[in-house]
Amino acid sequence: MPSENNHNSNAGEPLVAPRHVAVIMDGNNRWATRNGVTGPAGHRAGVEAVGDVLKACQQHGVEVLTLFAFSSENWGRPQPEVRALLALLSRYLRNEVKVLHEDGIRLRLIGQRSRFSARLQRLMQQSEELTQHNTSATLVIAVDY
Repeated sequence: MPSENNHNSNAGEPLVAPRHVAVIMDGNNRWATRNGVTGPAGHRAGVEAVGDVLKACQQHGVEVLTLFAFSSENWGRPQPEVRALLALLSRYLRNEVKVLHEDGIRLRLIGQRSRFSARLQRLMQQSEELTQHNTSATLVIAVDY
């Protein structure tokens, strides 16, 4: 009997991981409500899950992971929530880009950057520059799309 993890049951051929996986980071507030925590705590939990998803992608040979993280519609959320989301993005870039770089992962940010603060725009650019020559995988974060 073939291993269910190594073969496509329909064709009997080995499974091949996709080269690119995209995730829409949605539902953090609903998760927070169901788990009795605040909206910002739900968003933090979503960001914390990124590392696990990235590791799983690497283990399965996925070359590119795209996260749709901050849509243009997010600007219309209550100001405290927008500030919390932007602080999370900033914290992620400050704290996690070094780890991405050490792991050989290239970071790209796509989308409209003009509405972000000059400080956050600089942080985005510095993060991309630090990791631009890395080749083990690529993490793309879509912002203001």
